[in-house]
Amino acid sequence: MKNFSTVSSLLVLGLAGTALATAPSAPLSYPLAERGDHVDDYHGVKVPDPYRWLEDIDSPQTRSWVEAESALSSKYLAAIPGRDEIARRLKQIWNFERWSPPEKHGQYWFYTHNDGLQNQAVIFATSDADKPAHVLLDPNTLSKDGTIALRERAISSDGRYFAYALSDAGSDWQVWHVREVSTGKDLPDEIRWSKAGGGSWRKDGSGFYYTAYEAPKANEVLKASNEYEKLYFHKLGSPQSQDTLVYTRTDDPQWFVSGVVTDDGRYLIIQANHGDEVQNTVLVQDLTAAGAPIVPVIPTPTAVYNVIGNIGSRLFVQTDAGAPRYRVVAIDLAQPDPRSWRTIVPEQRDTLEAVTLVGGQLVGSYLKDAHSAVRLFSPDGQPSGEVPLDGLGTAAGFQGRIEDPDTYYTYSSFTTPPTVYRLGLKSGKSALWRQPKLAGFSASEYETRQVFYASKDGTHVPMFIVARKGTKLDGSNPTILYGYGGFNIAEEPGFSPSVAGWLEMNGVFALANIRGGGEYGRAWHEAGMKTHKQNVFDDFAAAAEYLIAQKWTSAQRLAIRGGSNGGLLVGATVEQHPELFAAAVPQVGVMDMLRFRDFTVGKGWESDYGSVDNTDELAAMLRYSPLQNVKPNVKYPPILVTTGDHDDRVFPAHSFKFTAAMQHADPHGNPILMRIETRAGHGSGKPTSKQIDEMADIYAFIRNAMGLAGGPSS
Repeated sequence: MKNFSTVSSLLVLGLAGTALATAPSAPLSYPLAERGDHVDDYHGVKVPDPYRWLEDIDSPQTRSWVEAESALSSKYLAAIPGRDEIARRLKQIWNFERWSPPEKHGQYWFYTHNDGLQNQAVIFATSDADKPAHVLLDPNTLSKDGTIALRERAISSDGRYFAYALSDAGSDWQVWHVREVSTGKDLPDEIRWSKAGGGSWRKDGSGFYYTAYEAPKANEVLKASNEYEKLYFHKLGSPQSQDTLVYTRTDDPQWFVSGVVTDDGRYLIIQANHGDEVQNTVLVQDLTAAGAPIVPVIPTPTAVYNVIGNIGSRLFVQTDAGAPRYRVVAIDLAQPDPRSWRTIVPEQRDTLEAVTLVGGQLVGSYLKDAHSAVRLFSPDGQPSGEVPLDGLGTAAGFQGRIEDPDTYYTYSSFTTPPTVYRLGLKSGKSALWRQPKLAGFSASEYETRQVFYASKDGTHVPMFIVARKGTKLDGSNPTILYGYGGFNIAEEPGFSPSVAGWLEMNGVFALANIRGGGEYGRAWHEAGMKTHKQNVFDDFAAAAEYLIAQKWTSAQRLAIRGGSNGGLLVGATVEQHPELFAAAVPQVGVMDMLRFRDFTVGKGWESDYGSVDNTDELAAMLRYSPLQNVKPNVKYPPILVTTGDHDDRVFPAHSFKFTAAMQHADPHGNPILMRIETRAGHGSGKPTSKQIDEMADIYAFIRNAMGLAGGPSS
């Protein structure tokens, strides 16, 4: 998330003065959504689903309704005074160079670069990271609207081949291609029906491993359940039909699998997890022996086992087995029994988020109350220093091979754009490699505080609050509270031009590190899962109450926003506490907790949400599911639901049904609108231009709901 300023306050959004305007206040006439009589029976509990027909997203009836909803929201949002000025300033803020940390493969260094407003980042290759590079792949040339995006890449060990996976229109489906690095020409190889999986080359460059599903029916590409993921080996120059099936699970359709070749080329490491369960199996195949079997090393998924790398026959593994905040163990493949495991890096107070084995060292990225701390260890576990970081921020990267003398990483904070450093692994010293320059933004004008507040049950929860220095705590500040709270995913401080734009409008941005995430390891995650999911909503509501009690804002100036699982968070919280908020923006949210498992990869989410097959988990979901908890005669705040027409992760019908139910329950109250992005999916690969337009609409909607349309006064 991010910031920006330095211009005179009279130029903020180009608008000054005290007169505030709002969008037309005449009652909205919502498109008619017929209510059917469909009722589901869950263990004797009858649950009406009057908008089941909206799940057929390609039917003429659904298309007509969606087009009418889109036209209504477009007209409303375009009429909000200051909306175009918000878009103009966001575009200015977004226009800064961005780089990824370079990674070395063979004789080449590879990294991405965006010159500022390019819809997609460009891949560059060079023989020297400090010298000019040549364009290897520019996704911006592949479509006029920038909606073809690079999703995955795999580079051969010698740097000769660049395998890359493209997605179209935001879909999670991806198509693999192979490019020869020296010539920039594509080979004939093409692989389809891969989704959300990376690739890994054999050491000899003969081909690479990838994952894929069976091809869905033509009319269900964006809807059908994805089952029985398979790990294949693709031999370079051969058609996909001849690819070798390496591994799959046949006992249950919801197993996800992955395969990675160790840097020395000796082993294929296979990891498998059931759905999105945060625990997995580990299997190993010796690639140096022809026809070697795949051997289970950790056959039962009782904990997290992330294989970091190897030295000879020793695997280094990050795990929460016996260590809820993670440790590093060494497993000798000659004696893989857990009784022979050796703890290399013991569990610490801080959560060990990620580990890499590079330059003969283990680089551990820790979460210290949700912000980064990076510590170095020898392969025997001896501490060898800490990477100095500047304040409350996030460091990421640290990739490379065991023989590399250097590694690269990015550091960013709410007020510092992603800056790339080179870390000398022998000296432990960092040197600047690339630093973005922002137009019209001065980090010194803003400050980030971390606070801890008490949730409903007394649990202390951390929250970051970012605001202009000197912000008065008088309850008048327009504030956005953001959260996620699920799937063991930690929300960390980082730079975002969209947040920068909000700060520049004299807004306050708050990020709550609620339960369900990975900020404090397994216990923090499990406290927000399944029958404990209500803790997540209680944490978020308590964050809002804290901001109001401390006079950062008031209920009339507080909005909530979140996406995906965070969309569920926003939907449930605004229903449980409508009086706390001036506006709510659930984005690409999981809104029907009884039906999520029936679409795309949704079945895998039962690991976090629970299953309707279990009566206690069904009861818990019924108590908070946004769709089933829409109530008439409730004064809901203005709500802007967003989704993408190609979202094949959280099926768009979640948003369709929730919007229809809300509009039916409150047809003459505050605006309840749905913004549908065309040729867009769940969010990954969304072009810069679409991101800017979406955030301009969201901010215009929020400010209008707060009575601030037209821009802040000086």
